[in-house]
Amino acid sequence: MSPAPAGLRGATAPGGAAGGGAGLPGGPGVAAGEVATVRRGRRGFWRTFLGEPVAAASFTVMAIFVLAALLAPWLGLPDPVRGSLIDRLKPPLTPGHPLGTDEFGRDLLSRVVWGGRVSLGVGFAAVSIAVAIGVTLGLISGYLGGRFDFWVQRLVDMLMAFPYILLALMIVAILGPGLMNTMLAISIAGVPYYVRIARSSALALRKREFVEAAEAAGASAGRILLRHVLTNSLSPIVVAATLDVGWMIMAAAGMSFLGLGAQPPQAEWGVMLSNGRQFLRVAPWVSLVPGTMIFVVVLVLNLLGDRLRDLLDPRMMGR
Repeated sequence: MSPAPAGLRGATAPGGAAGGGAGLPGGPGVAAGEVATVRRGRRGFWRTFLGEPVAAASFTVMAIFVLAALLAPWLGLPDPVRGSLIDRLKPPLTPGHPLGTDEFGRDLLSRVVWGGRVSLGVGFAAVSIAVAIGVTLGLISGYLGGRFDFWVQRLVDMLMAFPYILLALMIVAILGPGLMNTMLAISIAGVPYYVRIARSSALALRKREFVEAAEAAGASAGRILLRHVLTNSLSPIVVAATLDVGWMIMAAAGMSFLGLGAQPPQAEWGVMLSNGRQFLRVAPWVSLVPGTMIFVVVLVLNLLGDRLRDLLDPRMMGR
């Protein structure tokens, strides 16, 4: 795994997106004609988004994964932990086991669905933590400047000096193996990314006319950051977070594969990959099934992120 895959980390140019802050939806200082265009764009956002076949298919697939994970307890699936040695290593399409069974006779469909609850939950939770911490620090740092900005950026430089996965491994080594520690590790490792995005937006927006007008009117720094800077920085943040969920899922699966994340017999895609690698010759489906799930989810999230980037780019608003 690389510290910051170009397809995930480099897909959004924070400076370019932030520079057009006033042209984003709801941005103050927009001409009357532009406001009407933005409103029409808002009303037709989902129609435009789902009107593109690849985006519509990706959204549908992701919705199926999320719904299956959320509804797993009510789907009537076999116990994902309890197995049967009589049914061990059954191939796919076996009656009662559509995706086959693993080395302990556990149903792979059940384990994939329940594992999705863990993998998707870790991915979304880790991104949420990274966004909350990174965006808060980045906006305050970029808006206030001074010593606070200097020390925050030195901390970010120090964290970014480590390769992403190496930093996560170091944090897990300190905290100890486990799913929660893995989630915290990959979220902390992702914080510098969002600090840089939010800071670049704040730097571009703090001298804009509507921000200076709010300052002159006596608005507090917190109000300005929330109502003017944050709202006009959401586009690059949302796109980056969408792309980053897939990377977080891969990172968590990689940590579990190494034995540092979720622990057997818990159903988690990385654990399933690790358990199945010794049966690649005799029962390749044990690894192929969870591996395919990771591949499809990450691909779908990247396609959704690319589509969101196209729609939320300030230069394309109203087109």
